[in-house]
Formats: sequence, structure tokens, C-alpha cells
Amino acid sequence: MLAGLLADARVWKLKGASAAPPRPVWPTGRPALDAHLPGGGWPTATLVEVLIADHGLGEVQLFLPALIASQREALGQTPWLVWIAPPHEPYAPALAQQGVDLRRFLVVRPASAIEALWAAEQALSSGACAAVFLWLKGGDERWLRRLKLAAEEGGALGVLVRPDRHRFESSPASLRFSMSREDGTLRVELLKVRGGRPGSIDLDLR
Repeated sequence: MLAGLLADARVWKLKGASAAPPRPVWPTGRPALDAHLPGGGWPTATLVEVLIADHGLGEVQLFLPALIASQREALGQTPWLVWIAPPHEPYAPALAQQGVDLRRFLVVRPASAIEALWAAEQALSSGACAAVFLWLKGGDERWLRRLKLAAEEGGALGVLVRPDRHRFESSPASLRFSMSREDGTLRVELLKVRGGRPGSIDLDLR
């Protein structure tokens, strides 16, 4: 299934290879946030929903320690990191400088939301990915449930980034949180934390 993604002309390949099973939990690198999350970090083999009013609040930066750890600490071959329909072109040199292995990093540029959801489902269920990020404007509960099941099947961390207006809709995601930012402070409001503690945490990203 992942081979189909690699063969698609709309997939930008920074370099290729295969993968390894992810860790059960990846610490966020921020103890105040870890204290609220089940197991003390980002859960894997499930769907996490991030609700934002605008892009560029630090949604990628918040997960970056986990992404780096997922590749460095893998047993055997390094797993894939897949970004689907990101709002901006990722700056590869900066990711490499932070420690992301670009040989296992894919960016998928689907032509429609349905193609984006399909690509995410395939990547999540492949067993070859440590984490799959999907930026989406909409998406119904049926599709979100499919993404969660795919993440459970493949053992990957699925991160769905959607507009904040969806916060009052039903979602099967195991973890849902909204993000807002003022100056250098990022506020994370945990709306749904299965096995953890809801609440608001202020983080300094400077």
C-alpha cells in the first residue's frame, strides 16, 4: 500500500526506504504537557486531533521531539514520517538540522480531500509509518473513524489538523486539543484525553 503512495506522481519523496514498529508513547519534551497525557506522552496507534484557528501556531513544533525520537529509537529500519496536504511546503534543511531523517520523509499533495483521506488511511494502516500528519478543512465522523482504525492497525501516530470550528463536533479521536498563541506562549487546551487529564497548559516555545 505504501508502495502505491511512493509511485504516485503527487508524492514528493525526500528519499526512500522501509520502517519499524513505533514506540507505545513518545514524550513531548514538555513535562507540563506529558503530565496530562496518558502514559506521559503522545499516544501511538491512534488518532490525535489538533484544532487551530490558523496555521503556523506551532502545531508541528509541538510534535517535533516525538517525530525525531520515533526515528532515532526505532529497532531496525527507520520508519516513515508522512505529511499529507500541509498548508506550506516543509523546509527540508531545517527539519534535517533538527534531526529528522529525510530519507524516510514523504510529503503527499493530493488533488482533493477524498484523496487526502485515502492517502492517510493507506499510510496509517501500512505498518511502515511512525507518524502520519493530515491537514484537512473538513471530514466527517465516518472518515475520522476509518483513520483511527487504520492507525490502530498500523501502529502509527495519526495527527489530524483541522480548523477550530470543528471543536463542537463529535470525533472518535482518542486525544483532541485546541491551540492558540500569544507572543511566545502557546496555550494547549485538552478537550478530550482518553486515560489522561483534560485542562489547559501554557507552553513557552521561544
